[in-house]
Amino acid sequence: MNNARSALPGFAVAIAVLIAGLLLALTVGRYPVSLGDLIGVLLSKVGGPRGDISPAVESVIWQVRGPRVMAAMLVGAALAVAGTAFQGLFRNPLVSPDILGASSGAALGAVVGIYLSLGVFAIQAIAFVGGLIAVGIVYMIGTSVRSRDPILVLVLTGVVVGSLFGAGVGLVKYLADPYNQLPAMTFWLLGSLSATGVHDLLPLVGPVAAGTAVLIALRWRMNVMSLPEEEARALGVATGPLRIAIVAAATLVTSASVATAGIIGWVGLVVPHLARSLVGPDFARLLPAAAILGGGYLLLIDTLARTLAQVEIPLGILTAVIGTPFFIWLLASVQKTWS
Repeated sequence: MNNARSALPGFAVAIAVLIAGLLLALTVGRYPVSLGDLIGVLLSKVGGPRGDISPAVESVIWQVRGPRVMAAMLVGAALAVAGTAFQGLFRNPLVSPDILGASSGAALGAVVGIYLSLGVFAIQAIAFVGGLIAVGIVYMIGTSVRSRDPILVLVLTGVVVGSLFGAGVGLVKYLADPYNQLPAMTFWLLGSLSATGVHDLLPLVGPVAAGTAVLIALRWRMNVMSLPEEEARALGVATGPLRIAIVAAATLVTSASVATAGIIGWVGLVVPHLARSLVGPDFARLLPAAAILGGGYLLLIDTLARTLAQVEIPLGILTAVIGTPFFIWLLASVQKTWS
């Protein structure tokens, strides 16, 4: 009970970040929407149409910004939850969701889809499958190599396979049409939610919800997996099957996010550290706090991306610019949260 109470201030901060991100994302932009109009539009869905609400405002909220806001929350939460799971599983604060090649595999699938001039849904599907294939290859190779430190072998294999898939991305970009396909590939790889619509939410919600639910269900066992391998086995935990389940769930949410928004770095690296500093290392509190913070963080980043300049800035650039000094500060200030 005392631990739960001690986490309440941290959850309050995370929820405040999410609410602030929601309000800014829905009201700020090329077409500003006042807070009163926003509340009116939301209430009109409950109490019926209102004559004082402009149709243009309703269109901006429900058709333009609404789907993008939902996608930003889901992608941010997914990357943060995946990063939290991977950092705990590998007992390494420098691990991010793309450590097992999920991002590189999804990127290769997406650029192949763009190269073949497929539709948006097909590109997302191929990107998703590419991410799963990359992690499958990594895990097959990593588990077939006998070593005293299987986690280290798995991480090193992920780096190698990720580099191989990255070379594949470079090859497809080299072969692509430099006037139409190459710009689309480059912009997508930098990360963006500019083209997100309602049709993009369905293939995103399902995998993110399923993968997050699995990770939350395994939260107590994930605490044990944070211990050294021998200690976890001594406590009766089947580390092999549990590691497969955690990796599969985290890869599922990562691949779905990359398939929808492209490669957005640093979210899965920075947000778990911040969540850990707010609510502690217990995964029962850490996973939901990371999901809330991740959603709010990417909402704020996406709002900056579309309002900071006349041309929309790719999300991957902003997350790197903001994440680098922030992560340096985290390394200096919250080392105690890993003890």
